[in-house]
Amino acid sequence: MRNRKLTAAASVAMTAALTAGACSTGAVGKAPKAGTTDCVQIVDEATGKKTGTCLPLAPEKARVDVFEPVFSHPTSITNPLHPSSEIQQVIYGGQVDGKPFRTEFTLLPGTKPIALNGEQVKVRTLQYMALSDGRIQEVALDWFAQADDGSVWYLGEDVFNYEHGVVADTGGTWLAGKTGPAAMIMPAHPKAGDVYRPENTPEVVFEEVTVKKTGQTVSGPYGPVKGAITVAELHMDGTREDKVFAPGYGEFSTGKAGADLEAVELAVPTDATPGPVPPELTTLSDTVRAAHNHATDASVRQVRHAWNTYRTSDRVPDLLTTQMNRDLGALTAAIKARDADLVRGAVLRVAQNDLDLHLRYEPLPTVEAARMTLWTQQLQLDATAADAGAVAGDVTSLELTWDRVEPGTEPSKAARINAQLSELRSAADHKDTAAAAESALRLSAALTGQN
Repeated sequence: MRNRKLTAAASVAMTAALTAGACSTGAVGKAPKAGTTDCVQIVDEATGKKTGTCLPLAPEKARVDVFEPVFSHPTSITNPLHPSSEIQQVIYGGQVDGKPFRTEFTLLPGTKPIALNGEQVKVRTLQYMALSDGRIQEVALDWFAQADDGSVWYLGEDVFNYEHGVVADTGGTWLAGKTGPAAMIMPAHPKAGDVYRPENTPEVVFEEVTVKKTGQTVSGPYGPVKGAITVAELHMDGTREDKVFAPGYGEFSTGKAGADLEAVELAVPTDATPGPVPPELTTLSDTVRAAHNHATDASVRQVRHAWNTYRTSDRVPDLLTTQMNRDLGALTAAIKARDADLVRGAVLRVAQNDLDLHLRYEPLPTVEAARMTLWTQQLQLDATAADAGAVAGDVTSLELTWDRVEPGTEPSKAARINAQLSELRSAADHKDTAAAAESALRLSAALTGQN
């Protein structure tokens, strides 16, 4: 999860500035030596230009990341405050810039080697998929490894920022050992006053974190969570924000209610309770699917009734309750206003919320398969509306979800789905919404094994 403080244009401008020479934080691939003093200039958020004023960095003696980590078993990432190899998926919700915001943060299978200081360090990859108003906004592949002392290190990320469904830029991309040094993202045993830099390539990415409080208890999706910490994060534009990290979740929340907020809805396996799906949830999902196919006053009333019945019969995370109520309200208003574009967005968010509730009871692959179906249906709606940008974003969302689903899919079925996704990508790239609609029908058949 991010909540980036610099615009994409500013990030691109800073990347260019780096190649021309700027503030230094030591040799590439190595942290600065203890006792050195560095100046990271504040960067104007709008323009990406340096202001000539240094960030108010913490004293060097407070930093706990000024050493070269040893990675003997780097892919076993069990630090409770950043359990990157233990968590299968974390769903975040909230609002950013006045719009509903959603993040799916998912552990991908396998490992990846990254060259660092003459060694090949294996890392785990987590896929970050951020959606604004239900639509794709940013994608990143984040790479993490755990050092022998138990600290977790960030070794880079591939970033793709989207506008109108297509990649606008890759600002924020960096790679340890090439763009800059590996960066500690969580100490082994954080204490109040500890300072570290989760991103440490000034003018590309930079954050300095100070631990404010430890040993806290926070309200989790399904009850109190002990052992959380609060940190203050300093950004390149000179702003600060607080973040909370909690055992079993990692990054837990950023911001606050009433303003920009990104917080955990729920995580698996942390919040999972394997067992039969409650019948009230099954009923809710049936009504949501019907409304997704054809949103009317009547179909949304059925969703609202089923939702009220379900949430009185089962435990529902507070944030998910808030979001479902918000999105149902937006859907009702859009239908009354006869605004087809707003209807398509609101009904998508309602469907996303519904599937999140299933993570409590069903295996992640089952829910991910249902997300493939959801995005296929959304693509058909957007293609019928001849919304080329939305179609392009839907295809991207399908591809990203498929990256998570494909490893567990039977090979012949996977081949059929890959063929249809390739066909869809071609239609989206050519802004041929009619062809995309036809291809979506074939993808739907491939997903259900009908061809």
